[in-house]
Amino acid sequence: MTNRTVVSAQYFLYFGVLGFYLPYFNLYCYHIGFGGVEIGALSSIRSLTVIVFPLLWGRLADRFDSRKPIYIACGFACTLLWAFYLLTVDFTWMALVTLFYGIFYSPLVSFLETFTMEVLGPEKKGYGKIRAWGSLSFILTVTLTGKLIGMFSAHVILYLILGGSALQALSSLKLPPASVERHEEAPDVNQSLFSGAMVKFLSCAFLMLASHGAYYGFFSIHLEKLGYDSSFIGVCWAVAVSAEILVMLKSNSIFSRFSVEKVLVFSMGVAAVRWFLLYKVESAAWLLVSQIAHSITYGSFHMSCILYMDRLSPRKSKTMGQAVNNAVSYGLGLTAGFLATGFLYERYDTPVLFLASGMTAVVAGILFLFPFGKIFGKRGTHSGRTR
Repeated sequence: MTNRTVVSAQYFLYFGVLGFYLPYFNLYCYHIGFGGVEIGALSSIRSLTVIVFPLLWGRLADRFDSRKPIYIACGFACTLLWAFYLLTVDFTWMALVTLFYGIFYSPLVSFLETFTMEVLGPEKKGYGKIRAWGSLSFILTVTLTGKLIGMFSAHVILYLILGGSALQALSSLKLPPASVERHEEAPDVNQSLFSGAMVKFLSCAFLMLASHGAYYGFFSIHLEKLGYDSSFIGVCWAVAVSAEILVMLKSNSIFSRFSVEKVLVFSMGVAAVRWFLLYKVESAAWLLVSQIAHSITYGSFHMSCILYMDRLSPRKSKTMGQAVNNAVSYGLGLTAGFLATGFLYERYDTPVLFLASGMTAVVAGILFLFPFGKIFGKRGTHSGRTR
């Protein structure tokens, strides 16, 4: 089995589990009686762990060349901790489980992205072809889960995630060892964080993911409130990820023709249009149309973020660089988005959440176009040029 096959399998299992969790876990919480603030709080707790702990795990991995052992240990810990969700529906206990689960879950994706960059070597523009296996798995699981919930109940989600996590942990034993050379000096990623290109990128990534808070936290609830059943909810998520796969399979062509910066700002503009559309539409056809935009708002944006951070991160701090990206965007950004939309949901109906999301994406796009070099100097703008 080649290293690319092993990494592709990890994406398949990781995003398969995410396909069980992301569209349906909040729906499960809704069905056991949690309100908007409680749902937003649980989502934000998990995202808060992504702010801090990937940085700590990443620092340990780069400092001691221990990325693979840490990745494996975190995978098995996640499986064990998830089992505790089967024992309670009390909010306080679920919040504690979410916290400890998040500590070990948080570094997995940034470590996996670093494994992939190393395995690809000079062919990094083809990242999307490997990452597409995760998207394919996501489609299969969201479709399957929607049907299973209709047949049984939302509680089936807990068992599906437990089984998927166990498979991912076991298969992680086959991952290749990290090839990063050991250095005694401290990682210099912190120096890069003060460049103009890095500050601009992280600020916009934060806003972009904050704009996704309504989608990841309340889209399934929004559809149910509009009168759609769990099968249609699964179809909506599957359509989004199907469109995402098509873009990822074309990653080589996209990044050979367009700079990473152009793809990033285009993705932010499409995100604004998508959220404003969800604010207005209720018909099944238009809802599915909005999901096609996921190919840009997540697919091209995510690929651009991975490649951009890999370019700006020092050679000896690649794990830390991806951890910073994950912490600021999927950690801090989604946490802010979950909390904001959770409180908005208590006062307004779900469409208002997407109106706020659209405004946030607009701000992200404007900020990315802002000439940061005037503030940070030529060094900051130079570091962001396409090579």
